[in-house]
Amino acid sequence: MSARIDAVFSANLAAKRTTLIPFFTAGDPAPQSTVDVMHGLVAAGADIIELGVPFSDPMADGPVIQRASERALAKGVSLTHVLGWVAEFRKKDVATPVVLMGYANPIEAMGIDTFVPSAQIAGVDGVLVVDYPPEEAEAWAEKLISAGMAPVFLLSPTTPEARIAAVGRLARGYVYYVSLKGVTGAGNLDTDEVGRKLATIRAHISVPVGVGFGIRDGATARAVAAHADAVVIGSALVQAMEQSEGAPSVTARDWLAQIRRALDSPKGIKT
Repeated sequence: MSARIDAVFSANLAAKRTTLIPFFTAGDPAPQSTVDVMHGLVAAGADIIELGVPFSDPMADGPVIQRASERALAKGVSLTHVLGWVAEFRKKDVATPVVLMGYANPIEAMGIDTFVPSAQIAGVDGVLVVDYPPEEAEAWAEKLISAGMAPVFLLSPTTPEARIAAVGRLARGYVYYVSLKGVTGAGNLDTDEVGRKLATIRAHISVPVGVGFGIRDGATARAVAAHADAVVIGSALVQAMEQSEGAPSVTARDWLAQIRRALDSPKGIKT
């Protein structure tokens, strides 16, 4: 199933098109809206969906995504529900890759040997576990790869080259470069510094590199796209749904569509 991720990046590379990866928390703003939001994001031009698994202590996330997790957990959303929504999404969409993003605790509570085949059956393409360090994740990565799913890893401005190299040995699909120090939703994105760091990363990483954190609008998305293979955008999208009184799927679709237009505008097309 990670073949879907590879196919997306291959097609977009050939078309000189930036891959757009929106993130939102499963079950927020309402459990019954999750699958519709996923379809809405695809309609807006999402290439890959990162679906957040709610967790009570999302240490890498800022207040916007923390609130989303809290709302989802208050409604009883579990990892089992998330896998069920992926399976429901797959009834209508067999092409768009879905990557689960979250923390180790829900997966280990289910049991890794239960989670991996369940995710495979549901139609998950990759899994990013924030608190699985690459130095300790070889067995985890092997299980995912054997099941056809991509182990996706985070890199940050402070990641040493030895750890980047460790990620390079394990990662499939893509890596997610956190462009800022701190938590999700932070500001002050320096795209020139992003470009310099990506040059170092690409010396060790053969898979595509997506960049997230600090991307809040079309202008910053386009600036990042000059350096990255993919733009990952989460907090701003989650906040748009949080603040809207309209249907979440419509809000998500309309909000992401303006990011897609910015990326596809003549100034945003890669040369």
